Amino acid sequence: MSAPDRWLVLSVRLADAELRPLAVDALVALGAGAVQETGDALVTYLPPPSDPEAFADEARAAVADALPDGAAPEVSWHWQDNEDWARTWKQGLAPRVLSPRLVVKPTWTEWEAVPGQVVLDVDPQMAFGTGEHATTRGCLRLLDRVVREGDRVLDVGSGSAILAIAAVRLGAREAVAVEYDPDANLNARENIEQNGTEGRVHIVEALAEPGMLAEMGAFDLVLANILSGVIRPLLPAFRDALGGAPGGRLIVSGILLSEHADVLRDAEAAGFRMEMTDEEDEWWSALLVPTPVP
Repeated sequence: MSAPDRWLVLSVRLADAELRPLAVDALVALGAGAVQETGDALVTYLPPPSDPEAFADEARAAVADALPDGAAPEVSWHWQDNEDWARTWKQGLAPRVLSPRLVVKPTWTEWEAVPGQVVLDVDPQMAFGTGEHATTRGCLRLLDRVVREGDRVLDVGSGSAILAIAAVRLGAREAVAVEYDPDANLNARENIEQNGTEGRVHIVEALAEPGMLAEMGAFDLVLANILSGVIRPLLPAFRDALGGAPGGRLIVSGILLSEHADVLRDAEAAGFRMEMTDEEDEWWSALLVPTPVP
């Protein structure tokens, strides 16, 4: 799938940050493959519609319908040339040391690894997941601490596949990356090849839902770096996906600090307890483990 000559950049601002997951759901329904939180705005890049003003009006109405009464979204748009986008996402990206043994870097940069260090070459393009966002960094730091040799890993909302790739490079025997955005999966396949993880990281192009996850069998470790509004209803399915595996683990990320109490409440109701957390800026990530069945 070739990229268009330019992208429609759609920005949505809300007075209440707690409502962002509802707005994200509405944008995804309109065709957004990935939604970024940039400052106080939700930003997504979309193929150019024939009438951008009409599309912006449609987006404004769709987001408003998804929000409680009186919560009016502010929607704006502009064009960004594809060449400009490619240049923009390269600017300022450099290798990042996330833990004593884990480094993430773009392919056009150099890094001299020390013995025992795992270096991931990840180019994001239009997919989420480079190590440049606090949610990805938090998830990777937790992953490095808890992944075990021989684990079977499920990565839900895998984007660039950085988490699935990291899992197998750190010792997992297999990772299944579930992502419904075909553009993100094109990028993920490139990253999988670049990191020599073909045959160990498998992409499933689908929207994660409980029935589909149940058909994949049992996993030792589940990763979900997505918005809390997506994570919370899937928590029972994540518990089932661990299939009673001894030492089963779930890492959740993409959660605002202001949202973490709600996530923990739902996690406890689904049969999890919190064992470890990672916080950076306004973002919260956590390791959850199944509570023993009486």
